[in-house]
Amino acid sequence: PISSITADYLVVAGGGGGGDSYGGGGGAGGYREFTSQSLTLGTAYAVTVGAGGTVGSGANGGSGGNSTFSTNTANGGGGGGNYLTAPGPGQGVSGGSGGGGAGYFPSAGPAGGNGNTPATTPSQGNNGGQGAQYGAVTPAQYRGGGGGGAGAVGATGVASGNGGAGTASSISGSSVTYAGGGGGGSSITAGTGGSGGGGNGGPAGAGTAGTANRGAGGGGGATGAGTGGSGVVIIKIPNTVKAVFSSGVTASLSTATAGYNIYTVTATSTTSETVVFA
Repeated sequence: PISSITADYLVVAGGGGGGDSYGGGGGAGGYREFTSQSLTLGTAYAVTVGAGGTVGSGANGGSGGNSTFSTNTANGGGGGGNYLTAPGPGQGVSGGSGGGGAGYFPSAGPAGGNGNTPATTPSQGNNGGQGAQYGAVTPAQYRGGGGGGAGAVGATGVASGNGGAGTASSISGSSVTYAGGGGGGSSITAGTGGSGGGGNGGPAGAGTAGTANRGAGGGGGATGAGTGGSGVVIIKIPNTVKAVFSSGVTASLSTATAGYNIYTVTATSTTSETVVFA
């Protein structure tokens, strides 16, 4: 009998929440894809799906939760900056991808958070965009920077405030884009979310939420913001083997790709859940 199998898996962390008060967009959750990895039958492997970050009400957006499979962790996206935060008012939070900086006055807009934090190879994400100083955009307005995405940095508030694009994967059997950054909020013209579920920034209102189970960042807002989208773990194994999950795991099975069982884990109730292959 065989003692091990070769598997592919995708680990995407929860996206960061957007900041309010002309806030930056939330950074996407870290994106990490692995191919042709050896897994031992009968061994319990850790599996965790990170939650999306909370809305920053009078504060920076909350960072997303980490997602893990085996010993491989994708880090939660950084929250978007908020005009009212200090020190360094309105800076985006670092994470898998960094949150965007808030729109600001009277000095230069705050920096976006750093992506790929902590560093992985290849990179799990990108930086958030710098917020725009009032008067640097025509017509004059406050505008936050876009959250970084798995595939691109977030745009500065001066440029557009759009969230960074996500990255596409076909591990599930069809091409799906994950981990888009949230758009920056504005008093007039807000940024749009990046491909991969990023929430749109709120023009003179609240941003929208990042898409669940895509690890997408939430949109920043002028008043109110969007929550980050939860992460996901997808495991593709030969159809001669099945996965047995612990009780706190929410997962579905697809057999649409010939020769494979593809398990999509959309939630875990604790950070101590496991999966065994047999």
